[in-house]
Amino acid sequence: MTEITGDITKKREQRYSYGLMLLRECIEKKRPLTNPNVKERKVLLRAENISIAFGKLQALNNVMVEVKEGEILAIIGPNGAGKTCLLNVISGFYRAQQGDVYMEEKKITHLSSHKIAELGLCRTFQNIALYTGLSVTDNIIAGRHPHIGYNFVTGMIYFPWANKEEAFQRAIAEDIIDFLELEHVRGSVVGMLAYGLRKRVELGRALALEPRILLLDEPMAGMNLDEKEDMARFIIDINEFLKIPIVLIEHDMGVVMDIADRIVVLDFGNKIAEGVPEEIKGNPKVIAAYLGAG
Repeated sequence: MTEITGDITKKREQRYSYGLMLLRECIEKKRPLTNPNVKERKVLLRAENISIAFGKLQALNNVMVEVKEGEILAIIGPNGAGKTCLLNVISGFYRAQQGDVYMEEKKITHLSSHKIAELGLCRTFQNIALYTGLSVTDNIIAGRHPHIGYNFVTGMIYFPWANKEEAFQRAIAEDIIDFLELEHVRGSVVGMLAYGLRKRVELGRALALEPRILLLDEPMAGMNLDEKEDMARFIIDINEFLKIPIVLIEHDMGVVMDIADRIVVLDFGNKIAEGVPEEIKGNPKVIAAYLGAG
């Protein structure tokens, strides 16, 4: 397992990155950005008794997961454990055959994926899902769609208020670009970018939606050590500066143990462990799942 070297830590006195001020102002208009202590954190997202099978393959079996205010929750497990499947159920891409998903006590089990995204449950994908023919800036602005007040007609006629709002939306996109250190490729076509940069663009598009909860499916897959350090830094800043809870699927245990507040472990569709990193490190079931029962 590759471990991140350096001074990435959850407790620090200043942010690593710059930007996001405009985005923070937009979010603050809708909810206070507070970060209660661990004991006072309320549950924002709850998946109860989730089960789903594909033919005879039981992908998830009675899985329960809670996401609390201000935390980074890591979901780990061997390949095929059901991690991405769980995120797909939560975000509305799959329909659970049993169980329900609640966001801030609202049942969202049967909502379509775009309706769930509009509620603020936003995600990135294991396989990058971007508009490869558009520029970096345009991909990020696409994430602003639910927050844009003008339509095709008013934009085409160049009403002054529509122009003013478009300038504001572009300013937010530029704010996100600065934060993710994408200034040098802002006008580049996404399909021509290196893999690590495209991962950043996808994170930027999810941020543009002003997420209440952010789901990240293997955001560091295929990255080298420097790229992983950068992505870990972005994730920590999003969590601390914007107070956005994050659900993280990641195979790099060095990253997980370093930045996660809590960890849920899946194996063959079953939840086998849950706890803080120190508890998970020494859990016999987790060790057996990764290394075999011996």
